[in-house]
Amino acid sequence: MNEGTESTIGPVAAAPGNPDIDHGNARQTQDGGVCADLPERALDRRELRTLVDTLAASPDQWEHEVDFPEDGGRHYASLYRDAYVDVWLLCWRPEDDTGWHDHDVSSGAVHVVRGALLECNPRIGGEHLETVVPEGRSFSFGPDHIHRLTGATHGSVSIHAYSPPLWRLGQYSIDGTGVMRRVSVSYADELRPLDDMAPPADEAVARSDGAAALADEAVA
Repeated sequence: MNEGTESTIGPVAAAPGNPDIDHGNARQTQDGGVCADLPERALDRRELRTLVDTLAASPDQWEHEVDFPEDGGRHYASLYRDAYVDVWLLCWRPEDDTGWHDHDVSSGAVHVVRGALLECNPRIGGEHLETVVPEGRSFSFGPDHIHRLTGATHGSVSIHAYSPPLWRLGQYSIDGTGVMRRVSVSYADELRPLDDMAPPADEAVARSDGAAALADEAVA
């Protein structure tokens, strides 16, 4: 993976058969914890959401992984991975943008443990749907879900779980005429905006200020 300031929603985990492989800022812990008693099968959306909510309430299992490198670049850590589920902690800044993507055959769930995230869903021919997910809230989605995520406030942290574990993802570009195209990528590839409509960094920060205000209203 090309480590930089771009965002990645599917962080790099250890390669099959080599759990100690080094992938830049990605780190992996395999001691189980909350995940130790998971069933040996794929989890549905309800179970994934329960999992991230339970982990969010157990900061001793992830808090030590939170970091925002001074030299930039995304920080993320693999909290757990087996044949049926993988769980990640992601740290966000307003300029971190995944671009439009899906999760191929995987369902997923996200819990925001600090700050807030801005989730966008595409609407061809109309205004894209934007939802601020504040601290303490979670959501789940199926394989058909297309979205992009950014940090609504600096210092945001979220926990993500996917089942089956991520191996392929779809990245999308939407051109000025509304035409959408999908590119299949490895989960180890960096997720970033592919279209020409991605906002520049200063605009992303301005949008995050508005999202932060909405997040405050959502919590109030």
